[in-house]
Amino acid sequence: MRVLGIESSCDETGVALVDASGDGVPTLLAHALHSQIAMHQAYGGVVPELASRDHIRRVLPLTREVLATAGLALSDIDVVAYTQGPGLAGALLVGAGVAASLGAALDRPVMGVHHLEGHLLSPFLSADPPEFPFVALLVSGGHTQLMRVDDVGAYELLGETIDDAAGEAFDKSAKLLGLPYPGGPHLSRLAEQGNPEAFALPRPLLHSGKPDFSFAGLKTAVLTQVRKLEQQPGGITEPQRADLAASTQAAIVDVLIKKSLMALKDTGLKRLVVAGGVGANTRLREQLNAACEKRRVRVHYPELHLCTDNGAMIALAAALRLQRDMAKLERGGGFEVKPRWDLAQLSEPSRL
Repeated sequence: MRVLGIESSCDETGVALVDASGDGVPTLLAHALHSQIAMHQAYGGVVPELASRDHIRRVLPLTREVLATAGLALSDIDVVAYTQGPGLAGALLVGAGVAASLGAALDRPVMGVHHLEGHLLSPFLSADPPEFPFVALLVSGGHTQLMRVDDVGAYELLGETIDDAAGEAFDKSAKLLGLPYPGGPHLSRLAEQGNPEAFALPRPLLHSGKPDFSFAGLKTAVLTQVRKLEQQPGGITEPQRADLAASTQAAIVDVLIKKSLMALKDTGLKRLVVAGGVGANTRLREQLNAACEKRRVRVHYPELHLCTDNGAMIALAAALRLQRDMAKLERGGGFEVKPRWDLAQLSEPSRL
């Protein structure tokens, strides 16, 4: 059973093909990805209309590239999966429309996939796949959540952000420091040159006793520091900018680690999955690995090239649900997108 996955929720167009034959972990046959970073840089952020138009230009060429790499034809596809939500409405409609069109043309079923479920399950495509049950730290774009995962579709929300997500804290702080879009990776690179203890920045809710997150106060503290430094003679220096970047990253990472360890302790589980774009952060990986090793907890990550949005995670999530007879398949050319969609709603999956 071969599943084609299409991802178009925001500013990356991803297409991938997985083989879900048998009961084992599906195999990634090929994937291709186009990032819109260069296009959006001039605007300092994602422009939804431009994102949607670019998805239209990219999705079919990427599909042809994936099929060519896998040495297969369109007729070899058994199921077409697409990101149904959450995400930008117009961008989601592109992937959904193409998937529905392919399904109608090929007389194949079509399946909508939750974007965050794709991230959550993406480590199953790594060289060190996890085993159920585990705690998942989802740090993707505007989402920061801790979930207990007992199986595909069996998710319990343990904690989430009450305002800004970790990715937003990285990006917004980077913008305050005058760094280009996308800010998070630029802030992380600048932080390598700075002192993480140079500025005493807050760790919101660190000692709340609950696995919830808050990063809005950190952003405000960074703004206050930037304004103070800019008022000094000569303005903010590059070493100070690096120190503030390092201190900001350290604050975010400290909170993510503390909350993850709290969730592991509360659940009694000894396995942690970290998924989403922030999961590629080097300092987070190093410190989380060290903290979990002391507690004899196994940590699993997606491969670095699968941390950002991609079609492989969409195809994988669809394949895993198909293996468990939990997929809601559609025929007839109709489709629906869900720009806002709570991952916890998937805990009661529809059956064929």
